[in-house]
Amino acid sequence: TGQVVTPGFINAHVHVDSFQPFEQTYHYALAGGTTAVVTETSEFGSSFGAAGVRHLLDATAELPVAVFATVPPQQLFDLFDPQRADETATDELVDLLTVERVVGVGETAWVQIVGRDSPSEALYERAQQENKRIGGHGTGCSGDELTAFASVVTNDHEAISTEQLIERLENGIHAVGRYGSFRDDIGILADAYQQIGSHELSLSTDWIWPEDIVDDGYMDAVIRRAIEEGVDPADAIRMATLNPARHFGLDGRGSLTPGHIADIVLLDDLETVEVDTVVSGGDVVVRDGEPRVEPRPHEYPESFCNSVNVELNDVLHVPETAATEGTVRAIKHEHGPISSETTVEPRVENGKLVAAPERDVLKISLLDRQPEHDETGFTGFITGLGLEEGAVATTHTWQTPGLVAVGASDDAMQTAVNQVAEMNGGWAVVGQDSVRATFPTPIGARCADREVTETAEAFGEIEAAVNELGAAGGNPMLALQSLSFTGVPSLRMSVSGYANVLTRETVGLTI
Repeated sequence: TGQVVTPGFINAHVHVDSFQPFEQTYHYALAGGTTAVVTETSEFGSSFGAAGVRHLLDATAELPVAVFATVPPQQLFDLFDPQRADETATDELVDLLTVERVVGVGETAWVQIVGRDSPSEALYERAQQENKRIGGHGTGCSGDELTAFASVVTNDHEAISTEQLIERLENGIHAVGRYGSFRDDIGILADAYQQIGSHELSLSTDWIWPEDIVDDGYMDAVIRRAIEEGVDPADAIRMATLNPARHFGLDGRGSLTPGHIADIVLLDDLETVEVDTVVSGGDVVVRDGEPRVEPRPHEYPESFCNSVNVELNDVLHVPETAATEGTVRAIKHEHGPISSETTVEPRVENGKLVAAPERDVLKISLLDRQPEHDETGFTGFITGLGLEEGAVATTHTWQTPGLVAVGASDDAMQTAVNQVAEMNGGWAVVGQDSVRATFPTPIGARCADREVTETAEAFGEIEAAVNELGAAGGNPMLALQSLSFTGVPSLRMSVSGYANVLTRETVGLTI
Protein backbone atom coordinates (compact mmCIF):
# COMPACT_ATOMS: atom_id res chain seq x y z
CA THR A 1 0.00 0.00 0.00
CA GLY A 2 3.02 2.29 0.11
CA GLN A 3 2.99 2.59 3.90
CA VAL A 4 6.07 2.11 6.06
CA VAL A 5 6.08 -0.49 8.84
CA THR A 6 8.21 0.10 11.96
CA PRO A 7 8.42 -1.29 15.49
CA GLY A 8 6.43 0.55 18.14
CA PHE A 9 8.27 3.62 19.41
CA ILE A 10 9.95 3.63 22.84
CA ASN A 11 10.41 6.78 24.92
CA ALA A 12 13.80 6.24 26.55
CA HIS A 13 13.44 8.86 29.29
CA VAL A 14 10.28 10.57 30.52
CA HIS A 15 8.52 11.68 33.73
CA VAL A 16 4.95 10.38 33.64
CA ASP A 17 4.25 11.23 37.30
CA SER A 18 3.93 14.96 36.73
CA PHE A 19 0.95 17.13 35.70
CA GLN A 20 -1.08 14.27 34.24
CA PRO A 21 -1.24 10.62 35.34
CA PHE A 22 -0.18 8.49 32.39
CA GLU A 23 -3.28 6.31 32.55
CA GLN A 24 -5.22 9.41 31.49
CA THR A 25 -2.70 10.49 28.83
CA TYR A 26 -1.42 7.28 27.25
CA HIS A 27 -3.86 7.36 24.30
CA TYR A 28 -2.10 10.49 23.00
CA ALA A 29 1.23 8.65 23.20
CA LEU A 30 -0.30 5.72 21.30
CA ALA A 31 -1.65 8.03 18.59
CA GLY A 32 1.95 9.09 18.00
CA GLY A 33 3.16 5.49 17.69
CA THR A 34 4.57 5.06 21.20
CA THR A 35 4.00 1.59 22.63
CA ALA A 36 6.51 1.64 25.52
CA VAL A 37 8.06 4.19 27.88
CA VAL A 38 10.91 4.14 30.37
CA THR A 39 9.89 6.54 33.08
CA GLU A 40 11.43 8.16 36.09
CA THR A 41 9.34 7.92 39.24
CA SER A 42 11.07 10.71 41.11
CA GLU A 43 7.95 12.79 41.75
CA PHE A 44 5.86 10.05 43.36
CA GLY A 45 8.97 8.35 44.70
CA SER A 46 10.52 11.36 46.41
CA SER A 47 7.30 11.83 48.38
CA PHE A 48 6.16 8.25 49.02
CA GLY A 49 9.25 6.10 48.52
CA ALA A 50 8.72 2.56 47.25
CA ALA A 51 4.94 2.86 47.77
CA GLY A 52 4.83 5.72 45.26
CA VAL A 53 6.60 3.61 42.64
CA ARG A 54 4.24 0.69 43.23
CA HIS A 55 1.19 2.96 42.87
CA LEU A 56 2.49 4.13 39.50
CA LEU A 57 3.16 0.56 38.39
CA ASP A 58 -0.32 -0.53 39.50
CA ALA A 59 -2.03 2.39 37.74
CA THR A 60 -0.30 1.58 34.44
CA ALA A 61 -0.25 -2.23 34.62
CA GLU A 62 -3.03 -2.92 32.11
CA LEU A 63 -2.43 -0.13 29.60
CA PRO A 64 -1.74 -0.88 25.93
CA VAL A 65 1.45 1.16 26.37
CA ALA A 66 4.07 -0.79 28.34
CA VAL A 67 5.37 1.30 31.23
CA PHE A 68 8.82 0.45 32.58
CA ALA A 69 10.03 2.31 35.66
CA THR A 70 13.28 3.25 37.34
CA VAL A 71 13.81 3.38 41.11
CA PRO A 72 14.15 6.97 42.38
CA PRO A 73 17.31 7.51 44.44
CA GLN A 74 16.30 10.94 45.80
CA GLN A 75 15.21 9.78 49.27
CA LEU A 76 18.69 8.36 49.79
CA PHE A 77 20.60 11.54 48.92
CA ASP A 78 22.16 13.29 51.90
CA LEU A 79 24.26 16.07 50.40
CA PHE A 80 22.15 19.24 50.77
CA ASP A 81 19.38 17.99 53.06
CA PRO A 82 19.21 15.11 55.54
CA GLN A 83 18.54 11.69 54.06
CA ARG A 84 14.80 10.99 54.11
CA ALA A 85 14.82 7.20 53.82
CA ASP A 86 15.53 5.20 56.96
CA GLU A 87 16.90 1.66 56.83
CA THR A 88 13.50 0.09 56.17
CA ALA A 89 12.61 2.57 53.42
CA THR A 90 16.02 2.05 51.84
CA ASP A 91 15.53 -1.73 51.77
CA GLU A 92 12.10 -1.28 50.16
CA LEU A 93 13.58 0.86 47.39
CA VAL A 94 16.43 -1.59 46.82
CA ASP A 95 13.99 -4.52 46.63
CA LEU A 96 12.10 -2.78 43.81
CA LEU A 97 15.01 -3.71 41.54
CA THR A 98 13.72 -7.28 41.50
CA VAL A 99 10.34 -6.21 40.08
CA GLU A 100 9.87 -7.25 36.45
CA ARG A 101 8.83 -3.85 35.07
CA VAL A 102 11.58 -2.01 36.95
CA VAL A 103 14.56 -1.63 34.62
CA GLY A 104 17.06 0.21 36.79
CA VAL A 105 17.83 3.20 38.98
CA GLY A 106 16.58 6.65 38.05
CA GLU A 107 18.63 9.69 37.19
CA THR A 108 21.41 10.57 39.62
CA ALA A 109 23.09 13.97 39.63
CA TRP A 110 26.84 13.48 39.45
CA VAL A 111 27.52 15.78 42.41
CA GLN A 112 25.68 13.33 44.65
CA ILE A 113 28.08 10.45 44.06
CA VAL A 114 31.37 11.52 42.43
CA GLY A 115 34.11 11.93 45.00
CA ARG A 116 31.95 11.06 48.01
CA ASP A 117 30.20 8.21 49.74
CA SER A 118 26.43 8.23 49.48
CA PRO A 119 23.68 6.02 50.93
CA SER A 120 22.37 5.74 47.36
CA GLU A 121 25.23 3.35 46.60
CA ALA A 122 23.03 0.55 47.95
CA LEU A 123 20.78 1.04 44.92
CA TYR A 124 23.62 1.06 42.42
CA GLU A 125 25.20 -2.09 43.83
CA ARG A 126 21.89 -3.97 43.68
CA ALA A 127 21.21 -2.73 40.14
CA GLN A 128 24.57 -4.07 39.02
CA GLN A 129 23.81 -7.43 40.65
CA GLU A 130 20.45 -7.57 38.84
CA ASN A 131 22.03 -6.44 35.54
CA LYS A 132 19.81 -3.38 35.44
CA ARG A 133 20.62 0.11 34.25
CA ILE A 134 21.61 3.23 36.18
CA GLY A 135 20.56 6.64 34.91
CA GLY A 136 22.81 9.66 35.13
CA HIS A 137 22.24 13.40 35.22
CA GLY A 138 25.63 14.71 34.19
CA THR A 139 25.09 18.43 33.63
CA GLY A 140 28.48 20.09 34.11
CA CYS A 141 30.33 16.79 34.41
CA SER A 142 33.37 16.21 32.20
CA GLY A 143 36.98 15.06 32.27
CA ASP A 144 38.08 12.97 35.25
CA GLU A 145 34.75 13.54 36.98
CA LEU A 146 32.90 12.06 34.00
CA THR A 147 35.25 9.06 34.00
CA ALA A 148 34.36 8.48 37.65
CA PHE A 149 30.67 9.01 36.90
CA ALA A 150 30.86 6.42 34.11
CA SER A 151 32.00 3.80 36.62
CA VAL A 152 28.49 3.99 38.10
CA VAL A 153 25.95 5.14 35.49
CA THR A 154 25.09 3.44 32.21
CA ASN A 155 23.11 6.22 30.48
CA ASP A 156 22.88 10.01 30.56
CA HIS A 157 20.45 12.47 28.97
CA GLU A 158 22.28 15.65 29.96
CA ALA A 159 24.95 16.23 27.32
CA ILE A 160 24.59 19.89 26.28
CA SER A 161 27.12 19.97 23.46
CA THR A 162 28.28 17.64 20.71
CA GLU A 163 31.66 17.30 22.39
CA GLN A 164 30.07 16.31 25.70
CA LEU A 165 27.85 13.74 24.02
CA ILE A 166 30.79 12.13 22.27
CA GLU A 167 32.75 12.19 25.54
CA ARG A 168 29.98 10.21 27.17
CA LEU A 169 30.03 7.61 24.41
CA GLU A 170 33.81 7.33 24.72
CA ASN A 171 33.34 6.58 28.42
CA GLY A 172 30.84 3.81 27.69
CA ILE A 173 27.71 5.80 28.59
CA HIS A 174 24.62 5.34 26.44
CA ALA A 175 23.47 8.83 25.36
CA VAL A 176 19.79 9.84 25.30
CA GLY A 177 18.73 12.85 23.23
CA ARG A 178 15.68 14.94 24.14
CA TYR A 179 12.96 16.94 22.47
CA GLY A 180 10.28 17.98 24.92
CA SER A 181 8.73 20.87 26.78
CA PHE A 182 11.91 22.58 27.87
CA ARG A 183 14.81 20.95 26.06
CA ASP A 184 15.74 20.41 22.42
CA ASP A 185 19.21 18.94 22.10
CA ILE A 186 18.47 16.94 18.95
CA GLY A 187 20.81 19.22 16.99
CA ILE A 188 23.84 18.18 19.03
CA LEU A 189 22.78 14.53 18.88
CA ALA A 190 22.55 14.78 15.08
CA ASP A 191 26.03 16.31 14.92
CA ALA A 192 27.45 13.49 17.03
CA TYR A 193 25.57 10.92 14.97
CA GLN A 194 27.35 12.13 11.83
CA GLN A 195 30.65 11.31 13.54
CA ILE A 196 29.94 8.11 15.45
CA GLY A 197 26.76 6.56 14.05
CA SER A 198 23.52 5.59 15.74
CA HIS A 199 24.24 2.48 17.78
CA GLU A 200 24.55 4.00 21.29
CA LEU A 201 22.03 6.81 20.85
CA SER A 202 18.40 6.84 21.96
CA LEU A 203 15.61 9.41 21.78
CA SER A 204 13.23 10.72 24.42
CA THR A 205 10.87 13.52 25.38
CA ASP A 206 12.15 13.92 28.96
CA TRP A 207 9.66 16.29 30.64
CA ILE A 208 6.65 16.91 28.42
CA TRP A 209 3.75 19.07 29.55
CA PRO A 210 0.09 18.35 28.74
CA GLU A 211 -0.29 21.19 26.24
CA ASP A 212 2.70 19.92 24.26
CA ILE A 213 1.37 16.34 24.26
CA VAL A 214 -1.93 17.59 22.87
CA ASP A 215 -0.52 20.11 20.38
CA ASP A 216 2.82 18.65 19.22
CA GLY A 217 2.73 14.89 19.66
CA TYR A 218 4.88 12.42 21.52
CA MET A 219 7.73 10.25 20.20
CA ASP A 220 6.55 10.85 16.63
CA ALA A 221 7.50 14.51 17.17
CA VAL A 222 10.94 13.54 18.50
CA ILE A 223 11.71 11.26 15.55
CA ARG A 224 10.46 13.91 13.13
CA ARG A 225 12.76 16.44 14.77
CA ALA A 226 15.76 14.11 14.39
CA ILE A 227 15.00 13.61 10.70
CA GLU A 228 14.77 17.39 10.26
CA GLU A 229 18.28 17.65 11.74
CA GLY A 230 19.69 15.29 9.12
CA VAL A 231 19.48 11.91 10.85
CA ASP A 232 18.67 9.19 8.33
CA PRO A 233 15.03 8.16 8.90
CA ALA A 234 15.94 4.50 9.44
CA ASP A 235 18.51 5.51 12.06
CA ALA A 236 16.07 7.90 13.74
CA ILE A 237 13.59 5.01 14.01
CA ARG A 238 16.36 2.80 15.39
CA MET A 239 17.09 5.40 18.12
CA ALA A 240 13.46 5.19 19.22
CA THR A 241 13.03 1.42 18.97
CA LEU A 242 15.89 -1.09 18.88
CA ASN A 243 18.48 1.01 20.72
CA PRO A 244 16.48 1.77 23.89
CA ALA A 245 15.05 -1.79 23.88
CA ARG A 246 18.54 -3.25 23.89
CA HIS A 247 19.95 -0.80 26.43
CA PHE A 248 17.17 -1.27 28.97
CA GLY A 249 16.73 -4.99 28.36
CA LEU A 250 13.17 -4.71 27.10
CA ASP A 251 13.00 -8.25 25.84
CA GLY A 252 10.80 -8.81 22.81
CA ARG A 253 10.51 -5.12 21.93
CA GLY A 254 12.14 -2.74 19.49
CA SER A 255 12.23 -5.07 16.49
CA LEU A 256 9.92 -6.57 13.86
CA THR A 257 11.70 -9.93 13.88
CA PRO A 258 9.71 -13.15 14.47
CA GLY A 259 9.08 -14.00 18.10
CA HIS A 260 8.97 -10.38 19.22
CA ILE A 261 5.91 -8.70 20.77
CA ALA A 262 3.61 -7.36 18.07
CA ASP A 263 4.13 -3.65 18.73
CA ILE A 264 3.86 -2.27 15.21
CA VAL A 265 3.41 1.18 13.68
CA LEU A 266 2.20 1.89 10.13
CA LEU A 267 3.30 5.28 8.79
CA ASP A 268 1.71 7.02 5.84
CA ASP A 269 4.93 8.97 5.39
CA LEU A 270 8.35 8.21 6.83
CA GLU A 271 9.85 11.69 6.56
CA THR A 272 6.99 13.34 8.44
CA VAL A 273 6.36 10.33 10.73
CA GLU A 274 2.64 10.46 9.97
CA VAL A 275 1.08 7.66 12.02
CA ASP A 276 -1.89 5.81 10.52
CA THR A 277 -2.19 2.57 12.51
CA VAL A 278 -0.71 1.28 15.76
CA VAL A 279 -0.75 -2.32 16.94
CA SER A 280 0.13 -2.88 20.59
CA GLY A 281 0.66 -6.43 21.79
CA GLY A 282 -1.23 -7.68 18.74
CA ASP A 283 -4.25 -5.42 19.21
CA VAL A 284 -5.11 -2.57 16.86
CA VAL A 285 -5.28 0.47 19.17
CA VAL A 286 -4.97 3.31 16.64
CA ARG A 287 -6.60 3.40 13.21
CA ASP A 288 -6.58 6.26 10.71
CA GLY A 289 -4.53 8.24 13.21
CA GLU A 290 -7.24 8.07 15.88
CA PRO A 291 -6.92 6.05 19.12
CA ARG A 292 -9.45 3.28 19.68
CA VAL A 293 -8.84 3.35 23.43
CA GLU A 294 -9.79 5.83 26.13
CA PRO A 295 -8.36 7.10 29.43
CA ARG A 296 -8.41 4.58 32.25
CA PRO A 297 -8.61 6.47 35.58
CA HIS A 298 -7.03 4.72 38.55
CA GLU A 299 -8.27 4.91 42.13
CA TYR A 300 -5.40 6.05 44.35
CA PRO A 301 -5.57 5.70 48.15
CA GLU A 302 -6.76 8.68 50.18
CA SER A 303 -3.33 9.16 51.74
CA PHE A 304 -1.86 9.57 48.26
CA CYS A 305 -4.28 12.39 47.47
CA ASN A 306 -3.99 14.15 50.82
CA SER A 307 -0.25 14.63 51.09
CA VAL A 308 0.32 18.37 51.49
CA ASN A 309 1.24 19.24 55.05
CA VAL A 310 3.23 22.46 55.38
CA GLU A 311 4.10 24.50 58.44
CA LEU A 312 4.72 28.15 57.64
CA ASN A 313 5.37 29.35 61.20
CA ASP A 314 7.98 32.09 60.73
CA VAL A 315 9.55 30.60 57.60
CA LEU A 316 8.52 33.56 55.43
CA HIS A 317 9.98 36.10 57.86
CA VAL A 318 13.63 37.01 57.33
CA PRO A 319 15.26 39.11 60.08
CA GLU A 320 17.14 42.27 59.11
CA THR A 321 20.23 40.80 60.78
CA ALA A 322 20.55 38.26 57.94
CA ALA A 323 21.87 41.05 55.71
CA THR A 324 25.44 42.31 55.54
CA GLU A 325 25.29 46.07 55.09
CA GLY A 326 21.83 45.62 53.62
CA THR A 327 22.91 42.93 51.15
CA VAL A 328 22.05 39.21 51.06
CA ARG A 329 22.94 36.22 48.93
CA ALA A 330 20.32 35.51 46.27
CA ILE A 331 19.50 33.38 43.23
CA LYS A 332 19.63 35.00 39.81
CA HIS A 333 17.24 33.41 37.34
CA GLU A 334 18.95 33.27 33.96
CA HIS A 335 16.53 31.35 31.74
CA GLY A 336 14.55 28.13 31.89
CA PRO A 337 16.07 25.92 34.62
CA ILE A 338 19.36 27.86 34.68
CA SER A 339 20.26 30.07 37.62
CA SER A 340 23.35 31.57 39.23
CA GLU A 341 24.41 33.29 42.44
CA THR A 342 24.16 37.03 43.01
CA THR A 343 23.53 39.56 45.78
CA VAL A 344 20.51 41.84 46.25
CA GLU A 345 19.33 44.56 48.61
CA PRO A 346 15.85 43.80 49.96
CA ARG A 347 13.68 46.44 51.59
CA VAL A 348 13.47 46.57 55.39
CA GLU A 349 10.11 46.74 57.17
CA ASN A 350 9.69 46.44 60.93
CA GLY A 351 13.07 44.80 61.36
CA LYS A 352 12.44 42.23 58.61
CA LEU A 353 13.75 41.86 55.07
CA VAL A 354 11.02 41.93 52.44
CA ALA A 355 10.78 41.85 48.66
CA ALA A 356 11.56 44.92 46.58
CA PRO A 357 9.72 44.24 43.30
CA GLU A 358 10.56 47.71 42.01
CA ARG A 359 14.19 46.48 41.91
CA ASP A 360 13.22 42.95 40.73
CA VAL A 361 13.98 41.53 44.18
CA LEU A 362 11.46 38.85 45.16
CA LYS A 363 11.21 36.47 48.08
CA ILE A 364 11.34 32.74 47.48
CA SER A 365 10.50 29.97 49.96
CA LEU A 366 10.85 26.21 49.71
CA LEU A 367 8.67 24.46 52.28
CA ASP A 368 8.88 20.80 53.24
CA ARG A 369 5.61 18.96 52.57
CA GLN A 370 6.72 16.44 55.20
CA PRO A 371 7.59 18.73 58.14
CA GLU A 372 8.20 15.81 60.46
CA HIS A 373 11.76 16.04 59.14
CA ASP A 374 14.34 18.32 60.73
CA GLU A 375 13.69 21.35 58.52
CA THR A 376 10.34 22.98 57.74
CA GLY A 377 11.65 25.27 55.03
CA PHE A 378 13.95 28.08 53.95
CA THR A 379 13.30 31.56 52.59
CA GLY A 380 15.71 33.45 50.40
CA PHE A 381 15.59 35.99 47.59
CA ILE A 382 15.57 35.75 43.81
CA THR A 383 15.99 38.18 40.94
CA GLY A 384 15.27 37.81 37.24
CA LEU A 385 11.68 36.55 37.46
CA GLY A 386 10.18 40.01 37.12
CA LEU A 387 6.96 39.72 39.13
CA GLU A 388 5.66 43.20 39.84
CA GLU A 389 3.02 42.14 42.38
CA GLY A 390 1.40 39.11 44.00
CA ALA A 391 2.83 35.63 44.31
CA VAL A 392 2.92 32.15 42.77
CA ALA A 393 3.05 28.86 44.67
CA THR A 394 3.24 25.24 43.56
CA THR A 395 3.95 21.72 44.75
CA HIS A 396 5.58 20.93 41.41
CA THR A 397 9.08 20.94 42.87
CA TRP A 398 11.30 18.62 40.88
CA GLN A 399 12.37 15.51 42.75
CA THR A 400 11.63 17.15 46.13
CA PRO A 401 8.48 16.74 48.28
CA GLY A 402 8.14 20.48 48.70
CA LEU A 403 6.05 23.55 48.06
CA VAL A 404 7.77 26.56 46.48
CA ALA A 405 6.43 30.10 46.63
CA VAL A 406 7.81 33.27 45.10
CA GLY A 407 6.31 36.68 45.55
CA ALA A 408 6.41 40.42 45.87
CA SER A 409 4.90 40.41 49.38
CA ASP A 410 4.73 38.10 52.38
CA ASP A 411 0.93 38.32 52.50
CA ALA A 412 0.53 37.27 48.87
CA MET A 413 2.95 34.38 49.38
CA GLN A 414 1.01 33.23 52.44
CA THR A 415 -2.26 33.33 50.50
CA ALA A 416 -0.77 31.36 47.60
CA VAL A 417 0.72 28.73 49.91
CA ASN A 418 -2.56 28.31 51.79
CA GLN A 419 -4.48 27.99 48.51
CA VAL A 420 -2.18 25.22 47.25
CA ALA A 421 -2.34 23.40 50.57
CA GLU A 422 -6.16 23.52 50.55
CA MET A 423 -6.15 21.94 47.05
CA ASN A 424 -3.75 19.20 48.25
CA GLY A 425 -1.28 20.28 45.61
CA GLY A 426 -1.13 22.23 42.41
CA TRP A 427 -0.59 25.85 41.41
CA ALA A 428 -1.98 29.14 42.71
CA VAL A 429 -1.42 32.62 41.31
CA VAL A 430 -2.33 35.51 43.60
CA GLY A 431 -2.60 39.17 42.61
CA GLN A 432 -2.43 42.16 44.86
CA ASP A 433 -5.99 41.69 46.10
CA SER A 434 -7.28 38.32 44.92
CA VAL A 435 -6.54 34.80 43.71
CA ARG A 436 -6.09 35.05 39.94
CA ALA A 437 -5.86 31.37 38.92
CA THR A 438 -5.64 27.91 40.45
CA PHE A 439 -4.80 24.47 39.08
CA PRO A 440 -5.35 21.55 41.51
CA THR A 441 -3.11 18.48 41.18
CA PRO A 442 -4.16 16.30 44.13
CA ILE A 443 -2.77 12.95 42.89
CA GLY A 444 0.44 12.76 44.86
CA ALA A 445 0.38 16.60 44.84
CA ARG A 446 1.73 16.24 41.29
CA CYS A 447 -1.02 15.19 38.89
CA ALA A 448 -4.45 16.49 37.95
CA ASP A 449 -7.46 14.21 38.10
CA ARG A 450 -9.01 15.35 34.82
CA GLU A 451 -8.86 14.82 31.06
CA VAL A 452 -5.57 15.83 29.48
CA THR A 453 -7.04 18.60 27.31
CA GLU A 454 -8.56 20.13 30.44
CA THR A 455 -5.20 19.91 32.18
CA ALA A 456 -3.52 21.63 29.24
CA GLU A 457 -6.11 24.42 29.36
CA ALA A 458 -5.74 24.86 33.13
CA PHE A 459 -1.97 25.03 32.92
CA GLY A 460 -2.28 27.60 30.14
CA GLU A 461 -4.44 29.72 32.44
CA ILE A 462 -1.75 29.57 35.13
CA GLU A 463 0.91 30.66 32.63
CA ALA A 464 -1.28 33.58 31.52
CA ALA A 465 -1.91 34.66 35.10
CA VAL A 466 1.80 34.56 35.94
CA ASN A 467 2.56 36.68 32.90
CA GLU A 468 -0.11 39.18 33.97
CA LEU A 469 1.84 39.66 37.21
CA GLY A 470 4.71 40.94 35.09
CA ALA A 471 6.83 37.80 34.82
CA ALA A 472 9.94 38.22 32.71
CA GLY A 473 10.78 36.02 29.71
CA GLY A 474 12.78 32.82 29.88
CA ASN A 475 9.96 30.51 31.01
CA PRO A 476 9.33 31.44 34.68
CA MET A 477 7.04 28.40 35.09
CA LEU A 478 9.97 26.12 34.38
CA ALA A 479 12.18 28.14 36.71
CA LEU A 480 9.79 27.73 39.64
CA GLN A 481 9.57 23.96 39.22
CA SER A 482 13.29 23.38 38.81
CA LEU A 483 14.72 25.66 41.52
CA SER A 484 14.62 22.77 44.00
CA PHE A 485 16.49 20.48 41.60
CA THR A 486 20.17 20.22 42.50
CA GLY A 487 21.07 18.39 39.29
CA VAL A 488 21.77 21.77 37.67
CA PRO A 489 25.20 23.08 38.77
CA SER A 490 24.37 26.49 40.22
CA LEU A 491 22.71 28.04 43.27
CA ARG A 492 19.44 26.23 44.01
CA MET A 493 16.89 25.96 46.81
CA SER A 494 16.74 23.33 49.55
CA VAL A 495 14.65 23.23 52.71
CA SER A 496 17.88 23.73 54.68
CA GLY A 497 19.18 26.76 52.77
CA TYR A 498 20.62 27.60 49.38
CA ALA A 499 22.25 24.57 47.78
CA ASN A 500 25.52 25.62 46.17
CA VAL A 501 25.87 22.75 43.74
CA LEU A 502 29.34 23.72 42.52
CA THR A 503 30.88 23.78 46.01
CA ARG A 504 28.60 21.01 47.29
CA GLU A 505 27.53 22.87 50.42
CA THR A 506 24.43 24.45 51.89
CA VAL A 507 24.74 28.20 52.46
CA GLY A 508 22.52 30.90 53.92
CA LEU A 509 21.60 34.49 53.17
CA THR A 510 24.57 36.06 54.93
CA ILE A 511 27.49 36.74 52.64
